[in-house]
Amino acid sequence: MVSPRLGPNADWLRDHPQARTIRAAACDLNGVARGKRMPIPSAEKVLKDGTRFPMSVLNLDIWGEDIEDSPLVFETGDKDGQLFPTERGFVPMPWLDAPTALLPIWMFHEDGRPYDGDPRHALARVADRYADKGLTPVVAVELEFFLIDDSSRNLQVPISPRSGKRRKAAEILSIRALDAFDGFFTELYEACEAMEIPADTAISEAGLGQFEINLVHVADPLRAADDAWLFKMLVKGLARRHGFAASFMAKPYDDYSGSGMHAHFSVLDKGGKNIFDDGGENGTPALHHAIAGCMSALQDSTLIFAPHANSYDRLVPGSHAPTSVCWAYENRTAAIRVPSGAPSARRIEHRVAGGDVNPYLALAAILGAALNGMEDAAKPPAPITGNSYDQDLPQVPSDWKTAIDRFEASPHIPRIFAPDLIRNLLMTKKQEHRDMQELTPAEQVEIYLDTV
Repeated sequence: MVSPRLGPNADWLRDHPQARTIRAAACDLNGVARGKRMPIPSAEKVLKDGTRFPMSVLNLDIWGEDIEDSPLVFETGDKDGQLFPTERGFVPMPWLDAPTALLPIWMFHEDGRPYDGDPRHALARVADRYADKGLTPVVAVELEFFLIDDSSRNLQVPISPRSGKRRKAAEILSIRALDAFDGFFTELYEACEAMEIPADTAISEAGLGQFEINLVHVADPLRAADDAWLFKMLVKGLARRHGFAASFMAKPYDDYSGSGMHAHFSVLDKGGKNIFDDGGENGTPALHHAIAGCMSALQDSTLIFAPHANSYDRLVPGSHAPTSVCWAYENRTAAIRVPSGAPSARRIEHRVAGGDVNPYLALAAILGAALNGMEDAAKPPAPITGNSYDQDLPQVPSDWKTAIDRFEASPHIPRIFAPDLIRNLLMTKKQEHRDMQELTPAEQVEIYLDTV
């Protein structure tokens, strides 16, 4: 029996008596869900008192191991943080056999202060900066992923359940490619509805067995990041039920385009007006200031947008991923694109992030940089026209080590992220960079395929 005094989360449990267990999970720096499995009777205690696990758990490397010499481990006795439910509340986990609920949680200190090493708090910190100015970001993401038969070391597109055939070709915007996995996509949309993830259009993309699903824009960056984090978890889990893998890793195939997470955003004032809308195609000074902020921080933020060794295989010229620091109107070769359309929907599309990112950190980096530009009334260079790959433009870091160094030395990053998060992320990526050198590309793929 669930106590009636525990609010909407208790209502969810009462309304879903078929739930057998719960998972209470937080997002670590790599976007991996870390937490506990609990029987339903334990849920009441979590709702009332939260749960606890070591602060170091949100700062593990991609293998799930402690960061050497981290002050979060032995130096401080590997002390606990307190974790409480986020505003999201319970969501079902339709990819599991037994009826199960996931309770997203985030970490706090004993005295109630947010733990700055929690990626969700990093985004909340940026959202609070907007709120202090009476502004609300409206955010949507487009997530690309691959369906992969990984039953052998030779990764390939899965056999179609409909035709029994394996089509070894990219099929851009192919209805046939979507229909080949109709059962999977039908279940995916049903699961998104159950989890209240606003899944919109699906398309077949340029990679081998690659697809993209857009999530509907929401006037809450935390909600948008929650949606992306839960969506990635859902897609990967549901694919395994269908007998293949789904992967958001940046570049599983050398000869095909990689996967991105494009972020679209506009900003509303207190009256609900889009501050980027000037009634025409050019956009307001606020739009241009935000673009300038994004461009200024882009090279220093690349570690957020390309957080893994494999990420840099995607960021190569001519591969449908932006490599130049530039912006443009209606130009997909630019890192920062201003899409065409109704002026009331004028927005920025930030195209650099890979599908392998932590959505909370990526949106914090994008929105934080944009706000820096608006606060500074910064002015961007002229928009480019034509193919950015053929022009002499500043480049995003093309390797992991350079991105780590740029992040560490940046004057922009401390305006966006708390010192603890910067320190933890740097220690994590330096350890991963060192240890990845010992692995072959095939071994790296095995690490990243299901993890990111």
